[in-house]
Amino acid sequence: MIKNISRKKLFLAFISLLFTFFVWQQGLKDSLNRPSVSFDISQKEKEIAELALQSLPANFKKYVSTNDPVEEINDSLSSVSFDELTERNKLIWMISSDLPDFGIDNNFSYEFKNKNYKLLFDDLERKSNDDSYKPNYDLFELFKGDRFLYHLLGKNFDFDASSLITKSLSQRMLVKILAIRLIPLFTLLIGSILILKALWTFISSRKIAWKEFKPLDLHLIDMVLLIAGGFVVLGEVVSPLFSIGLVEFFSKDLSIELSQALKIFFGYLFMAIPPLLIVYYQIKSLNGEFLFKNDYFQFKGLPIKDAIMIGFKGWLMIIPFVLLVSLIMNSLIDNQNGSNPLLEIVLNNNNYLSFILLFLTTTFLAPLFEEIIFRGILLPILSRDFGIILGISISAFIFALAHLSISEMPPLLVLGIGLGITRIVSGSLLSSVIMHSLWNGLTFLNLFLLRT
Repeated sequence: MIKNISRKKLFLAFISLLFTFFVWQQGLKDSLNRPSVSFDISQKEKEIAELALQSLPANFKKYVSTNDPVEEINDSLSSVSFDELTERNKLIWMISSDLPDFGIDNNFSYEFKNKNYKLLFDDLERKSNDDSYKPNYDLFELFKGDRFLYHLLGKNFDFDASSLITKSLSQRMLVKILAIRLIPLFTLLIGSILILKALWTFISSRKIAWKEFKPLDLHLIDMVLLIAGGFVVLGEVVSPLFSIGLVEFFSKDLSIELSQALKIFFGYLFMAIPPLLIVYYQIKSLNGEFLFKNDYFQFKGLPIKDAIMIGFKGWLMIIPFVLLVSLIMNSLIDNQNGSNPLLEIVLNNNNYLSFILLFLTTTFLAPLFEEIIFRGILLPILSRDFGIILGISISAFIFALAHLSISEMPPLLVLGIGLGITRIVSGSLLSSVIMHSLWNGLTFLNLFLLRT
């Protein structure tokens, strides 16, 4: 498809690409300085295992933890530079450490911004310097909201924590640790079976049953304006200036956690507006009008049960591939940095209203918006101009790149390929939206379960 492209459009596309290069280059560079959330996830899992021990039958203990979870936590914390630990992890390391003098070393930095952590540290430091001094148990009560830290204080300082660390709590932690361990194994098993079945079907027929896709009558230069101009420049750079300022103005009296969740929620809403407006005007310029009854992106929601089943199967089948790539990355690169900061926010969040906002953002807003842009518009046009295989690959690469994390790019690339295949095989954008929602939802569920 060849069209006469105006110089103005070419100029805007060039400027947008230039801005996008610098924004993405800086974003990827910054991702190298972000810590990996995998360390915190591993530690949280050990914390839950420790809290679950009293409800765990002796015969099953080896399946939950081969060693003492507190010792494992202490070993993992000891392997990291002390100054790089969070304030909470510094306290956990010092309380659980077998080193003399409470693990205190003049070479370490013991500055605590959290005043409760500071009070606890000062009190326990006095204990380490004076064996006859009894810790102030009233201070321990400040940490009832942190069940593991409260349990650790009771375990190490002869403090009765049974009012909170009950049999009922231990049983809930046992359910959590079983869910955390078994759900991924179950999905991995089912996904592997579905992959083998699909592979056998492909070998038998020697073809992939691609469904008809209907790309919008737009040029590649329009895609540059949409992704570079709308998604990156206006969505990722300009929109946050308004959304962050708006939330900060109206959330002065709210908790930090709720304010943070509101910034993410409205940040996503504001980020989606510019590219969706560009799509609106692009379609309007083609047809003279934009009608919501027209299925411009091939949602094809009916029958909805078919879209749900295909999306569900696609989600199960992509899990083994993403896991395999992640394992390869972990074996090749130690201490991968660059995790999505949203993961850490969810993992350490204790405000239920902010949890709801984060859940809506990650499980509904993000999949819907990203699938409209990457699989609803970009993928069909790329598939039309370069073929389906290249179209899926290029759109998946741009999708992975847009998340601005070097360490997460390979798994996201595989996920993007899976979403693209689901979109074309089903002929329905709704299927890939459901698949994307399930992927984000499982990640969110895992992080939610890891809270102690």
